[in-house]
Amino acid sequence: MRVENIILIGFILDLIFGDPRSLLHPVVVIGRVINFLEKILYKYKKIGGVMLNLIVVGLTIGVTYLVSSYLEIIEIYLIYTIFATRSLALEGMKVLNILKKKDMQLARKELSYLVSRDTNYMQEKDIIRSVMETISENIVDGIISPLFFMAVGYLIAPLTPLGVAFAMGYKAINTLDSMVGYKNEKYKDFGCFSARVDDVANFIPARLTGILLIPVSAIFLRYDFKNSWKVFFRDRCNHASPNSAQSESAIAGALGVQFGGTTSYFGKMAQKPTIGDKIKEFELSDIKKNIKLMYGSAFLGMGLIYIMFMLRSIN
Repeated sequence: MRVENIILIGFILDLIFGDPRSLLHPVVVIGRVINFLEKILYKYKKIGGVMLNLIVVGLTIGVTYLVSSYLEIIEIYLIYTIFATRSLALEGMKVLNILKKKDMQLARKELSYLVSRDTNYMQEKDIIRSVMETISENIVDGIISPLFFMAVGYLIAPLTPLGVAFAMGYKAINTLDSMVGYKNEKYKDFGCFSARVDDVANFIPARLTGILLIPVSAIFLRYDFKNSWKVFFRDRCNHASPNSAQSESAIAGALGVQFGGTTSYFGKMAQKPTIGDKIKEFELSDIKKNIKLMYGSAFLGMGLIYIMFMLRSIN
């Protein structure tokens, strides 16, 4: 089967089924390996953190390549598990539906599973903002970056499963960052390398998402394309992370909302730089619009990669 069709089938399976919760997810396996190795390597601090990252990412790429080489169906299944499009949409809609029922306590609890910030005293607008910031940031982590690394791998070696191996390697990088890439007392040394590797891995995909995929999606969805473009170039660096504001700024501009501001983390208030202009207050419908922009970016990214590989095969 041709490369573009293999990627497309995995992409469509994710749109239909979301994460395969009844089966062992590869990211769960990666997480268990990280936990196991952390216990051994933590005492070596920075060097241990470097070793952890190199071992986990290298092992993930190698095992994925070998396993995918046996059967094409395994390659397709692994590609399916790499994407998070439907899962992101479902998580956003779950909070939206709870807010519609005015159950603030349950909405705060559900949101706490998605974000690291304190949710106990959040009001409706704070919850909406947090959900939208999470979805906007994860467009890169859960969709565009995996697509990017998949494309790079298959371009290098189109007749091998290098694409899925590279994409799964990216998921390992992302998982390492989410598990040990914190600046707190426990992980500031051990996790700093994993955090930096994640920043580097997302650098190009984050900018492609903000400068192209979201603004173009805004045109098709009849949102504010010009403002999306303007806010992206103005506010794309208004974040502690070099990548998070790339997609957030384009979304904020397209929908006329403002991200950032005062947020509580682990009992301490933090004043984050603002992203976007407060043209309007947050509304429940904004979550649904955010999800539509996420789908638009995913479809456009997949479409561009499909066309690229199709043209490559013709030449």
